Amino acid sequence: MKLYGSYTSPFVRHCRVALAQTGQNYTFAEADQATSGKLSPTKRVPFAEVDGLVLHDSAAILKYIREQAGQEFFSSVQDYDLFCLANTLLDTSINLFLLSKDGLTPEQSSYLTRQQERVDASLVALEKRDWGQVGADVSDGELRLACYLSWAIFRKLITITDWPNLQAMLARVDQHPSFANTHPALG
Repeated sequence: MKLYGSYTSPFVRHCRVALAQTGQNYTFAEADQATSGKLSPTKRVPFAEVDGLVLHDSAAILKYIREQAGQEFFSSVQDYDLFCLANTLLDTSINLFLLSKDGLTPEQSSYLTRQQERVDASLVALEKRDWGQVGADVSDGELRLACYLSWAIFRKLITITDWPNLQAMLARVDQHPSFANTHPALG
């Protein structure tokens, strides 16, 4: 597999974690906006090439990685729902982050205000969850959420100092070398 992406992308990070967890060999090709714009119709990362097959989204890449390792991609609808909620957080936060670089903020747009409210409400709901113990086998839903939290903190979009359950969840996932060794700051 040739995985295209950036070291800071939370979507790419999830793929890199899954590859490390399953021990699969791959080559990593850094891809900036110009490269992804040329090589992928989605004009984003990650995308991957596997024996002539091109995968255009992290979910498709993760499904491929898990299936190649003989693993389930999702073992429950609850974990899939967590994955989807984390994806909503990621898509929304990335858009807010990129638009802020162009000077567009929630204070200037009712639509962007709604997007910020989506992030805030999702974090409140996630903080209320009983995370129990994140064990040796971290689920893909948990990994996706941890990738989001780590990225959003790294980009200074959120703090979780007032969110003890999310802090504990992220700390438990961060104990896994495959996750800790892919932190965006390590690029």
